[in-house]
Amino acid sequence: MSYITQLMPKLKTRKAAAKRFRSTGTGKIVRRHSMHNHLLEHKHPGRKRHLSKTALVDERDADNVRLMLPYL
Repeated sequence: MSYITQLMPKLKTRKAAAKRFRSTGTGKIVRRHSMHNHLLEHKHPGRKRHLSKTALVDERDADNVRLMLPYL
């Protein structure tokens, strides 16, 4: 290896964030809804259907997520 390749270290991905977020084609960040893991018997079907779909990360939080996922 040459000396130049060792100057810039690789950026590390936060693996916990990589499991929770993904990117859309337009560059927005998508997340899952909470409250859809267990105790689903008493929740109405419409609520469960809404919670099963993905949601966009708020634009105020998107910068923090992008820092955790440098190659997103």
